[in-house]
Amino acid sequence: MGAIRTFLSLFFFASAVCAQVTVYFQQPLNAQTSASSADAASYTGAAAYNPTVLNPPPIPDPLPPMQFGIQLQNGGTTGVSIVQSGSFVGFSIEMSVTDQTLGKNSSYIQVPFLNLMANLQQRAGGVYVRVGGNTQETAVHVDSLPDGKMIQKDNQNTTNPTQTPPLDYTDDLFYLMRGISELVNIRWFLGIPFFNIDPFQLAIAEQSQAILGDLLAGFQAGNEPDLYVRHGHRTDPYGPSDYGNEFGALVQAMGNDANAVNKRLLIGPSIATGDWFPEDVWNTDFVDTYSENLAFLAVEHYPSDNCYAVYGTGTPRDAQTMFPTYLNHSSGQSIIQPYVNSGNYAQQKNKKLLMFETNTASCGGFPGISDSFGAALWGLDYSMQMAYSNFSGALMHIGGQNVFYNPFTPPPTNQSTFHQWTIGPIYYSALIMAEAMGASNASQILDLNANDGNIFTPAYAIYENGNPVRVALFNYITDSSGASTYIASISIGDGESGQANGTPAQVKVKYFTADSVSQKGNFRWAGQTFGGIFESDGRLMGQEDIQTVTCDQNANNTCLIPVPAPGFALVFLNDEAFTETAGASSMTFATTALTKTVNTATVDQAVLSTSNGHSGMKDVLGSTSKGSQNGVVGLRTSGLLPTAFAIGAIMFVRTWVR
Repeated sequence: MGAIRTFLSLFFFASAVCAQVTVYFQQPLNAQTSASSADAASYTGAAAYNPTVLNPPPIPDPLPPMQFGIQLQNGGTTGVSIVQSGSFVGFSIEMSVTDQTLGKNSSYIQVPFLNLMANLQQRAGGVYVRVGGNTQETAVHVDSLPDGKMIQKDNQNTTNPTQTPPLDYTDDLFYLMRGISELVNIRWFLGIPFFNIDPFQLAIAEQSQAILGDLLAGFQAGNEPDLYVRHGHRTDPYGPSDYGNEFGALVQAMGNDANAVNKRLLIGPSIATGDWFPEDVWNTDFVDTYSENLAFLAVEHYPSDNCYAVYGTGTPRDAQTMFPTYLNHSSGQSIIQPYVNSGNYAQQKNKKLLMFETNTASCGGFPGISDSFGAALWGLDYSMQMAYSNFSGALMHIGGQNVFYNPFTPPPTNQSTFHQWTIGPIYYSALIMAEAMGASNASQILDLNANDGNIFTPAYAIYENGNPVRVALFNYITDSSGASTYIASISIGDGESGQANGTPAQVKVKYFTADSVSQKGNFRWAGQTFGGIFESDGRLMGQEDIQTVTCDQNANNTCLIPVPAPGFALVFLNDEAFTETAGASSMTFATTALTKTVNTATVDQAVLSTSNGHSGMKDVLGSTSKGSQNGVVGLRTSGLLPTAFAIGAIMFVRTWVR
């Protein structure tokens, strides 16, 4: 009877879904490692695994100078940023996908997520993670949900042009977050629902403070309020003063709530710089009025959007045409330009300014851009530009399976027993940024305007206590011939005399490389990688490769650093800068927990690709019930067996067909 129930349940389930069979993969499961084009026109699977590979931009004509000098000084350098921490880049996780990314509930934590965060902790000391986004704005606290769930989406009543589902959540979400922080050093941001504010739903503030305590870094008050009218959540007119008044009402509501213990954790205005500019808010005296309650100032911004392709709204954009706009230094500079004044303003008001949500493009990013090596270079350059411009942190956004830009993506639930995670380029950006900034919490960054400001070969210097300790060198050009590999000549002088007497005898260099800016997956950071799609448990794979470059301390006082095209080099100017960590161990977590331990049969893919799904099973019968050898035999003559095998083949092919 166990076998009959299994087949009948499979039959009825297949009957419900057979009209919408999703083919998840058209390409082989090992990610492409070259810039060859991919036939993605017929791809209908999840965006996170889209096989589109774009053409890299042509080599610049004229070519930038392939050798240039970088003169640094010990002491006395002007123009550096405010003091930054190694945990500058964190992550923003859409609240509706926390059960995929963080864990199913407090009793099941996603081990790859722990490993990914441990990598950052080892380099920077800790990580900031926000749980929120559009789905926080209508989130409702409930005492319990069916089947032990901690969140539940209502996909029948989506809101916003981005089809945001209303969300129910339980306290178990906060217990899960606390459990994670007991294993890796994460501090959390949450958001107070802001669509319906009469009255405010303060359960998230009450319950999260009771459970998370000091692990809470802040509460966002409103997510992109400058887009509320456009998205139908407020009636026109609604401006910065209106938002300020609502923020004030929230302050008053929290002040009257004895269970919302800490009243000083609010974050605003978190505008998208869509219909308002930050100055529009600053000019209302928002910061002075609510300074006592403001933990951080924040904005959110994406440099472009792919909303037309995904939702049919906005401006049509072609990814191939857009690709070159991400592959130069001016991209990050142009994104930051509207916020330079706000960075200075935040310093005047003794506040920290956060880029609270960002990534390559809103509405999920672009196929072939957001998931390419070029995006990793872009994300790293953009992050350094934010640090140089006096932001105090940036959170890279993570959606579900339907976006291209995820820093990391768990496999679809129905494939979690045989597929691992996919690590995107933006995670590499965050990892390298943590290593570049270091764990001292005393780093300052300077855009060097290198190579006479050439946009394809930017460079930054990272200082600690007034002295340069690391240099970051970018090469955005793709050129397999080697002719576009440049040489940076680094010299270090004394701040007072100007003499080039600080150049070390040798430096260590870590390289970040790929064959092309178009490459997907298998990027190499110091020889190590997280692999391609479905290949990572969150730990770097391979032997670490660190280069040692001998410097000329005699005639030229220079260290000559080659930078491949494309590529990135992080130069450690002394041994202390190279060995600096947060003191955290390199502990990682083994993936020993399984969501399914029976009925996990697999079929050789080469056999499957040339079969019709059942020919290899002729005269082979067996039970699907654990412990039974022949529970299925009685179905041979009933007519149910052929039906069940056919449906099983459909379901199996749904998972494996590429």
